[in-house]
Amino acid sequence: MTSISLATLARRAGDLGNPLPCSDNAALWFSEQPADLELAKASCQACPLRGPCLVGAVERAEPFGVWGGEIFDKGRIIAHKRPRGHPGRAARAS
Repeated sequence: MTSISLATLARRAGDLGNPLPCSDNAALWFSEQPADLELAKASCQACPLRGPCLVGAVERAEPFGVWGGEIFDKGRIIAHKRPRGHPGRAARAS
């Protein structure tokens, strides 16, 4: 695999002429709120740079955020982000 830098992704985005979903509200892709991250993941689905973005994020072991339609946490892809804090009493009982 070849490493895809953020500069390369930005250059490719400029060549496309259309704004990428993440260029509108970048804070959404790095939110602490699980619902925001799910919205960001959904917004990535139609992005023409989704594949290269994901490959680059994996190679760079991005510490957090949504990259290429996947949530990264501590350099790994996770299915869903849990909300902050400890689980409620009902979750602990099961």
